Amino acid sequence: MASASKIEDIIDEIEAYIDDCKPSAFSTSKIVVNKDELESLLQELRTKTPDEIRKYQRMIANREQILADAKAKAEEIISQAQIQTNELVSEHQIMQQAYAQANEVILIAQKNAQEKIDRATEDANNIRMGAIAYTDELLANIQSILANSIETTRTRNETFLATMQQYLDTVDANRASLVPDSLNDGNSDPAAGLDSQNEATPVSEQTAAASVPQEEEPEVPALDIPDTFFNKE
Repeated sequence: MASASKIEDIIDEIEAYIDDCKPSAFSTSKIVVNKDELESLLQELRTKTPDEIRKYQRMIANREQILADAKAKAEEIISQAQIQTNELVSEHQIMQQAYAQANEVILIAQKNAQEKIDRATEDANNIRMGAIAYTDELLANIQSILANSIETTRTRNETFLATMQQYLDTVDANRASLVPDSLNDGNSDPAAGLDSQNEATPVSEQTAAASVPQEEEPEVPALDIPDTFFNKE
């Protein structure tokens, strides 16, 4: 502020000096000045002018350059802002694409996992059904073998019993043919009649009877026993 006041004082002195100068002859607008004194005042004014005023003067003189620089800086700022905006948009798009790809990968992984689970379940069911079918087939074979064995055993037993009954009937018939009908006396067991006859006849009579020629005894049929009877499994 002091420098500015000094400048104003110098300007006031210049104005006062001009007012005190004598007008030129034959002119109302011209005056006669002392060149050295006026230059001294102007030099003092230049000396007292602050550096800021000269700086502002240079800035005003170079205002076109300043405007150009400001415009360039503004354009640079706008360009940087546009670049940052594009980068943000690009990053957002990249993130969106990354999210989409990640979701797609997750869906594919889930689908593959579900397919593997389904295949494993199907294979397990097939193996289970195959095992059940195989076990049922084995049990059916065992059941058939047991049924056939039971039937075969029953048939063999029935055949064996029938054969034994046939042999028994043959033995009974053979024994019955050995004893006369008069000794049976209605006894169903011919051996019992034969035994009673032997007990009732004295020994001397039995000896005499033995010396008497006997009639030929009827031929007793032989027992035809098949080999399978003794080789029964």
